[in-house]
Formats: sequence, C-alpha cells, structure tokens
Amino acid sequence: MASFFYLGQDENFPELNFAQGYLPTFGYEYPTAKVDYTQVNEHVDVRDAHAQTIRAVGSNSIVLLKNVNETLPLSAPRQMAVIGEDAGPSMYGPNGCSDRGCDNGTLAMGWGSGSTNFPYLVDPLSAIQARALQDRTVVQYVLNNYASATIASVVQQASVCLVFANADSGEGYIEVGGNYGDRNNLTLWLGGDTLIQEVAANCSNTVVVIHAPGPILMEDWIDNPNVTAVLFAGLPGQESGNSLVDVLYGAVSPSGKLPWTIAKNRSDYGTDVLYQPNAPVPQLNFTEGLFIDYRHFDDAGIEPRFEFGFGLSYTSFQYQNLQILALSNNKTTLAMPTTTVNPSICPSQSLNPSDYTFPATISSITDYIYPYIEANTSIYTPQATPTPTINAVAAGAQGGDPALWDVLYRVQLQLNNTGSKAGQEVSQLYLELGNDTPPRQLRGFNKTMVQPGEAQTVTFDLRRRDVSIWDIVSQSWVEVTSLGTDIGVLVGASSRNLPLRGVIPAQGAPYV
Repeated sequence: MASFFYLGQDENFPELNFAQGYLPTFGYEYPTAKVDYTQVNEHVDVRDAHAQTIRAVGSNSIVLLKNVNETLPLSAPRQMAVIGEDAGPSMYGPNGCSDRGCDNGTLAMGWGSGSTNFPYLVDPLSAIQARALQDRTVVQYVLNNYASATIASVVQQASVCLVFANADSGEGYIEVGGNYGDRNNLTLWLGGDTLIQEVAANCSNTVVVIHAPGPILMEDWIDNPNVTAVLFAGLPGQESGNSLVDVLYGAVSPSGKLPWTIAKNRSDYGTDVLYQPNAPVPQLNFTEGLFIDYRHFDDAGIEPRFEFGFGLSYTSFQYQNLQILALSNNKTTLAMPTTTVNPSICPSQSLNPSDYTFPATISSITDYIYPYIEANTSIYTPQATPTPTINAVAAGAQGGDPALWDVLYRVQLQLNNTGSKAGQEVSQLYLELGNDTPPRQLRGFNKTMVQPGEAQTVTFDLRRRDVSIWDIVSQSWVEVTSLGTDIGVLVGASSRNLPLRGVIPAQGAPYV
C-alpha cells in the first residue's frame, strides 16, 4: 500500500473493474462479510499487440541444443508423428487448474500466486497441423505418454518424429505430483524420459521438444544417434505452438542461450534444495558463496552436458578483432562508508483515543481490519527508555555510490555471419577478476542480428561495479586493478566457448 499511495494511485484513477482472485461476473464487493452483491468483474479486454510480442519472445527464447546434419529446420516432410501429452491441449482447458497448479497437456506457465489466466493457449499440435497443411504433410499424433504400442506403430510410419516432454515447478503452497513448489528431481515428468527412448527406438529422426522451468538431466537419451535434434522451449506462454513452429520451420533462426548449466549428474551442481525443514525456522547458510552454476562447474573442473550460455543456430558466427578502450572515468575513486550514532526519540504523537475512532463517514464490516478503534477505547503505552543506535552507512547517495555505475572501459568486437541464413547471436562477455573469485563471471551479453556474409560491431560497456569486488574489511567495493590484479576479458558464444581474449592491466602496469 505504501507504493500505491506514494505513486498517487489513490487519486484521479478510474474505478476498479475486476475482483482479484475472483473470476465470476457477479459477486460480493466485500466477499468475507458477504455484503453488497453486485457486478464485480467487467472482463475488460486490455490487450494490444501482446500476442505478437509474446510470440516473438517465445521463438527468440527457444534454445537449440542438438541439430545433427541440419535436421532442423523442417522442409516439407512427407509424414510426421507428434507424440506426447505435452504436445496437445489440456482436457481441462488452459485455465482448468487453480493458479496453474497441475501438469495436464502442454506446459506453458509454471504454477503459483504469480500466475495468470491464459486468454487462449495455442498448443504445439494445433500450430504444427496448421503449418503442415501448407506442405501436404501427413500428421499423426498420440497424446498418451503410456500408449507404447500405438506410439510405436505411429512413429514407424513417419519421416520425422516430434516427441514432447516436460517438467514443472512453482510456489510451495501448491503440491503437484508430490512436488511442493521446487521439483523433487531433475528428470522429466509423466514418464518423459522413457517416452523419448521409446520413440527414438522406433524412429531414426527423432526431434525432442522440452518445456520446463529449469535444467533437466538428459543422459538417458541425448547421445542416442536417433535423437537428431533437441529444442528447449522453456515456458513460452499463450503463443507456445506458434513460437515453436516459427523455429521448427525456419521462419526464425534459434538464438536462445541457456541461462543455467545442464549437468550430466544431479550431484554435479554442488548444491541442493532444502526439502525438509532443519529448524522451526529453516536455515540455509549458502556456504557455496558466489560459486553457483557455471562458476561452480568452472572452479571444480566439472564437464557439463551443455554449459551456461550454450545455444546453437541455423547459421554460424565468427568472433574477431577484440578491442578494449579505457575511458576517462577510471580516475574517479569511490567514497568510503561511515558510521553514525542515532539518538533514540520517544514518540510524540497524540495518545487521545478520540483522535483514532471511526470517522462518521465510515461504518465497519465484519472480519475486516481498519486503522481505527471503537469509541470509548483506552490507549496504554509502557514506559519508553531511549536507546541510541549505531548504524553503518554505505558510501554515496541512497541506492549506493553513483561512481559504481561510471563506465570505465568499452569493449568492442566484430561479429561475422559466416553461414547462409540470417540469424541473431548472443555475444557474451566474461571477466577474470582473481582474488579468490570464480574463474569467470558474466558481465555482459548482447543479441545482434547479422545477415549472411555480413558483419556487425558489438559493444559492451564495463562499469566500475563490473571490475570491483566487495571488501568485507572496509565494507566497500574495491577495483581489482588497484590490488595489482590484471583483469582477463573473454568474449564468445558461451561460458566455455570464448575465442576472444584481452587484458585490462593492473593499475600502474602498461596498457595492452
């Protein structure tokens, strides 16, 4: 409510036209007390060009993990098999489960209080069928993950087999299949791993499509030679099927990159979820510090299945001509933190009960809480003892020292499209900061569209915060170059594919 009043949203705004958490058109304006039955939802359509945006975001987010002999994009296949419950609509409709708390049909949104209702949901099967009609492709499908005999019969007829599988997660107040928010494991749900293996055993051109909120283990099937392509489609939203078809048929070249590491073993991650409380108020000390995901894999020398930042394209790119420019702001120094002593101040507000009773214009309703007291109520306050407090105050203005956001260095490179198709590439910049920090840390990424045979200049700005580490003794940020540390600058296509390397020298060292 503080932000509501701070932004002035209590004045000169239209009346509410919906009831949060209640979908029927008519209901009580005050439902707990069952007072004032009226129209509470007007079902106003506020959509603009949202569908186009959602479709574009979905297709741009799909990560191509495997593509043997250019299996994708599809080119007018004669006969196609679409397999898996995740390919089709839910029998309960897109909003059939409260707060999306189930895994029925295709998965396009996780569950929990942050979920919303779909205005519609384009499932992959519907979109694939619509596109396949243009090529006169025969499309057969099986949406039961456990109909093994039927699946085998259908896929043996197909020239390409699309098998869909998923895993879900959400918020802990909802339980789905024994999973209370966080997933219990990193395997696919509804027998998805077995389903993929069954399809691949009967189809030599199997394309796997995964919908999931995070990494899954793929070791049971990823190296199967009959698995010729793998797409990780995440949780794409209402345009799910259309976004996928754009990539499957090459209208969009995939450009998504993994925002986490896909490991070969669950134990490779080095951390785990706390599934059972370890105290009345559960405690985690986060002893891994900064060494999570790719930082942990790099530090421990663990080979992942697919590294952080990985993602293939229908074209190819070449990185060239790294340049690092020092800017004038690198002469500024950071302010140091201070300590203040605040005297305790006893309250000086009125303690007269009549100042806090209900105004004449407001009547109370049962079971609602008000910032007023009933008439003839007394106020009692215990004796207050002034106690001064000592506070550490961070340097700079509210929000941190503005100098942390000064741009100190500009990094540029040339990105060449060496393939035959237009495509986008996410160039990634990592720094080696030394001083017991992770081996490499992501400090920038830039998605760039490049036409075939052409080149684009990619630019990264490095702020003082990017080249600093936190010093627990001084309680301030310190530039590592002031500690005598050279900074390694690496740029490439993923956290383990970094063909360009440069150096920001320690202060006082010659610049190279």
